[in-house]
Amino acid sequence: MIANEAARLKALHAYHILDTDPEQAFDDLTLLASQVCGTPIALITLVDEKRQWFKSKIGIDIQETERSISFCSHAIEHPGLFVVPDTLSDGRFRDNPMVVSDPHIRFYAGAPLLTRDGDPLGTICVVDSAPRTLTDGQRAALNALRRQAEAQLELRRKLDELRVAIDGLEKLGGLLPYCSTCAMNITIPADPAAMTTVGDGVTELLTNKGWPEEEVMKVELALQEALANAIRHGCNNDPTKQVQCSVTFDSAGELVIVIRDPGPGFKVEAVPNPLEGDNVLKSSGRGVFLINELMDTVEFSDGGRQVLMRKQVEAEPEK
Repeated sequence: MIANEAARLKALHAYHILDTDPEQAFDDLTLLASQVCGTPIALITLVDEKRQWFKSKIGIDIQETERSISFCSHAIEHPGLFVVPDTLSDGRFRDNPMVVSDPHIRFYAGAPLLTRDGDPLGTICVVDSAPRTLTDGQRAALNALRRQAEAQLELRRKLDELRVAIDGLEKLGGLLPYCSTCAMNITIPADPAAMTTVGDGVTELLTNKGWPEEEVMKVELALQEALANAIRHGCNNDPTKQVQCSVTFDSAGELVIVIRDPGPGFKVEAVPNPLEGDNVLKSSGRGVFLINELMDTVEFSDGGRQVLMRKQVEAEPEK
């Protein structure tokens, strides 16, 4: 049993992934695991209190098993790759129902899926009906797929948190009109730590639309600069105040981002060009300059309290 099983279960349930529908991102990883390791069965499992549930599966029809007969329950108790070359030669498993009957497991290899805090949630594993082992290359590949599965779990958790934030946070009264075509309309506290939630959401939106990675990075950098300016100057780093961000794609597919803060505003025309004269030695003006360089067009309104940024690119063709 895990040393702090209560903490592990709390971490697992925080991902809100148990009993969810299949997702292509996870199914792709199990497919690769099966092909790379040459096994008929590959799984992404999550180990709950009394059951083992399969988020993704290849070569098996059942959706879950009792934890008491789960190979993955053993795997999450060990650091690194957990391998059972021949179940009939291992006293822990030779009488296991999944060994003596369908799917007649004789070989198992599982890599624990860990949270950032090191809590094991489950595994990505491969199973065969004949005793065998993995080559060094297959071990390395399975560990690489483990890292991808962990990253996908983290991305899914962040997007879930973003949806909760969008649903739960109160909108800033009167700052922006309701937008029925918004891809995102969210308010965050004037805290730099909250910028990650917005940045991750916009990055996911653009990536899903096929934007090139370089252009996504430009938008993310411009967004972070605009949010940082709103928090630092518009809210004076006061976390009791809020910044609103609206993300829209117009009918032509152009990205439109609007950021609004409740601050005193500023005179845009008075912001110095950081590339001219003695301004290169000053920090003021660099954020506004960078935003203008990264986006197609940038417009400030309402005395500098609102910035509207536009950008349009051709999506990368599907491979």
